[in-house]
Amino acid sequence: MTTRYTEVHKNPQGPGDARPTALQIVRDEGLQNGLTDKSIFITGASSGLGLETAKTLFTTGATLYLTARNLEKAKQGLGSELVNSTRVHLLEMDQNSLASVRACAKNFLSLTDKLNVFIANAGVMATPEGHTADGFETQFGVNHLSHFLLFVLLRPALLAAASPHANSRAVFLSSIAHRGGEVDFEQYNLDGAYDKWKAYSQSKTASLWTANEADRRYGGYGLRVFSVQPGGIQTGLLQHMSQEEKQGLSVDPALGPQFKSPEQGAATTVWGAISKSLEGMGGKYLEDVQIARPWQPSDGQWAPGYAPHAFSPEKEAKLWELSLKLAGEES
Repeated sequence: MTTRYTEVHKNPQGPGDARPTALQIVRDEGLQNGLTDKSIFITGASSGLGLETAKTLFTTGATLYLTARNLEKAKQGLGSELVNSTRVHLLEMDQNSLASVRACAKNFLSLTDKLNVFIANAGVMATPEGHTADGFETQFGVNHLSHFLLFVLLRPALLAAASPHANSRAVFLSSIAHRGGEVDFEQYNLDGAYDKWKAYSQSKTASLWTANEADRRYGGYGLRVFSVQPGGIQTGLLQHMSQEEKQGLSVDPALGPQFKSPEQGAATTVWGAISKSLEGMGGKYLEDVQIARPWQPSDGQWAPGYAPHAFSPEKEAKLWELSLKLAGEES
């Protein structure tokens, strides 16, 4: 039942309210130590939502493959129980570099040839204008292109783990910010026209479109793909925002109550990754631990829902082909 948590999200009261945590999702699914034969790959597991997602999914008994740019930071955040566990593998990956992404994928595939769940969690937001090691606008390169390439490289392992009885899954973190704009196919680097929020919106639309297109391409082979809007959470993702900008968000009477704790913020990701209610589905945009509906502007700027451009098969296919070219991959 995909509407189990709908009611509790109708009147949010801020972080720590009655909305479910990621750990509650695991418990409600009856999956504590219930995934001992599964493997899960999570990017950006050293802090924020990635760290919380990893800690929660560790309780399922699954084998975890966790990436971080700084492994020492990841070890400190994860704690000794996870770091010393034989079913937790820390993989170094700097998503500012496609060469680092390739090296990480190669490392992973040397450890196993099957993967049940892929979670594209890592990301940056509202960064100063800059470029990745490969020359791409930072947010487009880190949030979208690195995850796209990683998914393509891990795709054989995800397909190898799929069975008629249990799909493999991939979850791409998007954002409410996808509503701020589409992908600019002619000017994706925003050269000479950089705007930090336009760049972030573009990258998060790209994540959403990638999830939709991946599900269209591989859903028939047992690999189902979702995009997730985790909600507003005070994490390191906000580091490039000014104190004034952050304060403006928290005091906004419409937005303030919607903010979640990190434990609540990871709930929709975990639900998308493991919920039995989603078996056989894919190509859905998930929000507030449910399948999202179209955004109604009359409900206000911060009301839930996806933009009209969120589902566009033609543009999703176009982005896929462009991304293959930019990442130097064959189709």
